[in-house]
Amino acid sequence: MLRAVGKSGQPFRLSTPDGALDSLRDRLRGARWPEPLLDGAGWDLGTDREYLRELVAYWADGFQWSAQEAALNELPHYRATVDGVGIHYIHVPAATGSGFPLVLSHGWPDSFWRYLKVVPLLTDPAAHGGDPADAFDVVIPSLPGFGYSDKPRAPGMHVQRIAGLWDTLMTGVLGFDRFGAAGGDLGSAVTRFLGLDSSEHVVAIHRTDAGLPLLRVEPAELTDEERAYLADVDRWRAAEGAYALVQRTKPQTLAYALNDSPVGLAAWIVEKLRAWSDCDGDVERRFTKDELLTNITIYWLTETIGSSFRLYHDAAQIPMDQHARRVEIPCGIAAFPHDIAIPPRSWAERTANIVHWTAMPRGGHFAPFEEPELYAQDLRAFFRRYRGG
Repeated sequence: MLRAVGKSGQPFRLSTPDGALDSLRDRLRGARWPEPLLDGAGWDLGTDREYLRELVAYWADGFQWSAQEAALNELPHYRATVDGVGIHYIHVPAATGSGFPLVLSHGWPDSFWRYLKVVPLLTDPAAHGGDPADAFDVVIPSLPGFGYSDKPRAPGMHVQRIAGLWDTLMTGVLGFDRFGAAGGDLGSAVTRFLGLDSSEHVVAIHRTDAGLPLLRVEPAELTDEERAYLADVDRWRAAEGAYALVQRTKPQTLAYALNDSPVGLAAWIVEKLRAWSDCDGDVERRFTKDELLTNITIYWLTETIGSSFRLYHDAAQIPMDQHARRVEIPCGIAAFPHDIAIPPRSWAERTANIVHWTAMPRGGHFAPFEEPELYAQDLRAFFRRYRGG
């Protein structure tokens, strides 16, 4: 049986402390705005000042968090202690009552928010033009240090350890003996380690990105396509990668600023949502103000921007030889054209048994939110052959 038979977590509801929203609005209205560093720079030097002022004004006097919180609470939220760590997760059973279990792992700077649009498409495909046989039991945990999960204090909370937590959550808490896994960004790395370390339970994995390259390959062994990819990665890191260096090397210093200033927090997150999505420079082509601010407000109210940086800092504790291991269970990749530095299939095949590769017509790094229908269709198609057994 694929349905959960173990002890489940405790039901959980999102709630906002008294006075938290009034305090937030006071900070937004009293922000001290810097002068533009260069007239007419727009987004070239970071978050555009005029757009940010517009977004902040709406956050202070238009955005209704209470309505967003109520909508989020329509989903079944839980918390469970997993290997000593309190984990928040959403668990939506299949509408058919017999779906295939699937754990979805988010990344940074998002949250469980990344998957909100695909939940109904995956749990009830028949209601959205799909085959009811493709229904999933969907589990969406919040990474440690994100949202409503615990903030880790001890060292070593990296993506490989989180993969172990997810295995325990799915098998020991929810009682699934076999399941699939999918993810993007940091969640892609978590998913990869689920495929490496939990193959007795994980039947297949699906990723929307293969991650920035950590594998070391002799230059003479590279194809021309792989050389072009690595050069593209170098260009991206030089132009866009400073955030990761700060979050990896000096996360506490950055946390003081962003935990104290909602304007700074919004600037830090919105800039990435714009840069990494298929929006042609207009972030609201992909995300409404309400959608942007829902994700940002989760970070603000839970005070987790600093703790979210821990995954960057603790990544160095994963031995380099772990990155060269090859995932032998079936792996699928959905390559969205505006994602970060898309690798050729040959590169991905160096460390994974790629049996499914979809070149998507549109979409970016936040694929489940940007293109939920395309994403859901690809998950259905990939996992269809692995449901039985």
